[in-house]
Amino acid sequence: MVARGGRRPRGARRADQRWAELGDLALVVAREIQIRPYLDERVLHLSPSEGMVMRHLQGGDAATPTSIAAAVGLQRTNVSTVLRGLEQKGLIERSTNTEDRRVVTVQLSERGRGHYELARNEWAAAVASAAGNDTRQLDAAIELLTRVRDGMTSYRRG
Repeated sequence: MVARGGRRPRGARRADQRWAELGDLALVVAREIQIRPYLDERVLHLSPSEGMVMRHLQGGDAATPTSIAAAVGLQRTNVSTVLRGLEQKGLIERSTNTEDRRVVTVQLSERGRGHYELARNEWAAAVASAAGNDTRQLDAAIELLTRVRDGMTSYRRG
């Protein structure tokens, strides 16, 4: 909505600034979680791309590299490199389709499932501590960030 003279109304400008602040804060929090050292020595440090692929595979279903690339917003060639690294770390397993040997699918290994849980436990402890273990607005924050995530990923997917 634009007011007379091409300016936005006062309330709209404040809302835009608040949304920008939310975006800034989300980026800072995500970065702080990524660079924080893990206390549990079993947790491997993963690149942001490796983390995105691991997060996508949590659903449990086997996926093709092409479908993974589309789901996480990476180039197919980059996903191949990420998958090689995750396979070397023992976090994923590849399978070849018995009917069409050209089709390869990927899924989490048992180690990969356990690793993700360990990492999530560390994130939970770090985020809870940073928020002073105050859960009063936690459900609202989760709901809002879930809507933002879903809206952002649906926009990217077209």
